[in-house]
Amino acid sequence: MAKNINTCICVKKEELEGDIDMDRSQLTLNSLYLNALKKGGDKTALVFEGKTMTYRELLRAANRVAHALNNRGVKPNGTVAILMSNCLEYVICDMGLNQAGGVKVPLNDMLGEKEIAHILKDCEARVLIVGENFFEVVQKVKASLPDLETVVGVSPPERCPDGFIPWDEFQAGGPESDVRVQVHPEDRALIVYTGGTTGLPKGVVHSQENAAINAFSHVIELCLQDDERILLTSPLPHSGGMVLLAGLLKNAVHFIEKKFDPEAVLNHFQQNKITFTFMVPTMIYRILDQIQGRAFDFSSLRTVLYGAAPITVARLKQGIETFGNVFTQLYGQTEAPNFITRLRKPDHVIDENNLERLRSCGQAAMMCQVKIVDEEGKEVPRGMEGEIVAKTPYNMLGYYKQPDKTVETLKNGWLHTGDVGVMDEEGYVYLLDRKKDMIISGGMNVYSTEVENVIQKHPDVSQVAVIGVPHPDWGEAVTAVVVSRNEREHLVEELFAYCAEHLSKYKRPKEITFIEALPLTPYGKIDKKALRQPFWSNAERAIN
Repeated sequence: MAKNINTCICVKKEELEGDIDMDRSQLTLNSLYLNALKKGGDKTALVFEGKTMTYRELLRAANRVAHALNNRGVKPNGTVAILMSNCLEYVICDMGLNQAGGVKVPLNDMLGEKEIAHILKDCEARVLIVGENFFEVVQKVKASLPDLETVVGVSPPERCPDGFIPWDEFQAGGPESDVRVQVHPEDRALIVYTGGTTGLPKGVVHSQENAAINAFSHVIELCLQDDERILLTSPLPHSGGMVLLAGLLKNAVHFIEKKFDPEAVLNHFQQNKITFTFMVPTMIYRILDQIQGRAFDFSSLRTVLYGAAPITVARLKQGIETFGNVFTQLYGQTEAPNFITRLRKPDHVIDENNLERLRSCGQAAMMCQVKIVDEEGKEVPRGMEGEIVAKTPYNMLGYYKQPDKTVETLKNGWLHTGDVGVMDEEGYVYLLDRKKDMIISGGMNVYSTEVENVIQKHPDVSQVAVIGVPHPDWGEAVTAVVVSRNEREHLVEELFAYCAEHLSKYKRPKEITFIEALPLTPYGKIDKKALRQPFWSNAERAIN
């Protein structure tokens, strides 16, 4: 046991007792990252599309953005939205926003127009920094956003629409001196939007203090070393961005890709001696398929972090056989980012006596308490199923402007996850099902209600139910079961096209089937368990 503790707690004593000497007033992102970027100096911080940036250069660039934001009226608790694909400017904006003391609202670059408009209006963003691939969408919705005063376009001036401030004009040539804004631990730091059963995303609010503590939790749980070379290919507004924040604290080198490409990942492993990467299970499957019959050197790789969706035991075994004992699984939610539980490297052992353990999402993280409760919120005995609840110092403050939803989810300091699970005698948690009507496809949350609301508007659809079914690549495939008004030859193709017009890509059904009537429960509700049963009858659990 002592060996595991010494291996995994990688924050050095001198970092806790030496120069930093941090009290609670310094548990703010501007203080935390000012220290980290200064400490990194001339070490490489970021590599993207052949461009490199040192920690010193990143701090100077972040300070320019921070001064520019302050000049535009952004102060502590002022909201700034970031909408762009992975790039150097994303990280610069992230760090600059920290130094300005503002509230970051990171928008997933797979969102559709309706969701983007809702989020920007709901969070009351005063400033939006947007990548070129979203100019058209922002132009369409800008008039409906009364709080939005400044739109910064990350592109050359000649490609910026009227009313957008070009990136260089916004920040280039500005002061590079440190921005000494007074930020308090209880100030807001982050509003991250997550899907809702009503179809509209909810804003999850985190304070400066719990965002800082969450970054510490990542450093500890990920066992990050001083010489990490981190590869990030997933969207930075998601878990990949939390890994980036932890890596910056450790002055790691970060190789960032605009999007995931299995061949590019393998090239990074070979050429850049990657020590750490984060992937959702679908990405791991793609890599394993790409490797087949080819020789690669994975000797530098120490950690493959995976999460955001369950992984199949068969593919996990294949991954362990291919890469070695490098896997760590995380289980968390936007409401308690990434680390509610973790399945550590020592748990990833291919042993006939240990295979059941590979189905687990692990034990409670160091800074987290976890229990399983019944419908009345009372803890159930070990081995009995119930809802997973968690208490961490980085639980959300609540849902933005939704006190009723907050009260439903946060009860006496415990976050009610909506996930059904069971805990064994050693504290390992096993996910079984979801109380929430949600599908996880390729690591992305898809609320079936939202998809149903879209399909139901088609004139030839009488009724529809959307479920997740097992899929070898995506984990779960979004599947629509439709009762049609009229049997027509090309209705399936029409519905696919209709969904493509009205839904973000990852939310669109991968399969549409027809049924004469939807099954109902004794209470007259659509019986989704009955719809799912034929697809899941041979599965080990009701999520994949």
